[in-house]
Amino acid sequence: MAIFKKVVMMGSFAVGKTSLVRRFVEDAFDDKYLSTMGVKVSRKPLTIDGTALTLMLWDISGREGFEGLRPSYLKGASGAILVGDTTRPRTFGTIDEEVGSLVQAVGAVPRIMCANKSDLAPAIDTGAIVEQAARLDARWFATSARTGDGVEEAFATLGRALLAK
Repeated sequence: MAIFKKVVMMGSFAVGKTSLVRRFVEDAFDDKYLSTMGVKVSRKPLTIDGTALTLMLWDISGREGFEGLRPSYLKGASGAILVGDTTRPRTFGTIDEEVGSLVQAVGAVPRIMCANKSDLAPAIDTGAIVEQAARLDARWFATSARTGDGVEEAFATLGRALLAK
């Protein structure tokens, strides 16, 4: 019997949350940008260290325009994936607010941080990402939804943390 865990994808618009979910769930990438309106839920069954785990991935739209709905989307989350875009450093600035909303809604839950679009020329210093991840008690991963680099490892690491909790 599988264990089900709700995981919320959080970050600014256009950082690649939907693309990361699609790469992880379907092993696919589409470079057409479609903004998520509200939330989209996907599921992905995994086996981690012999344990069946199904991640219910809640791809939440960027903060813009959906602030009132966020607490209800976050309710019941067991973990979070915080996503920033390495080509737009300001997107990492909103991650602190995201964690604040998350902790207020569900308390301290396992989380990871994805420095997404790592296949493109970075505009942010890796040291800044390392410091932010440490401050937020989140392990970080350089990910690319386009190439798949780091995606499986990031999600599996969160899965292990969810099973350990």
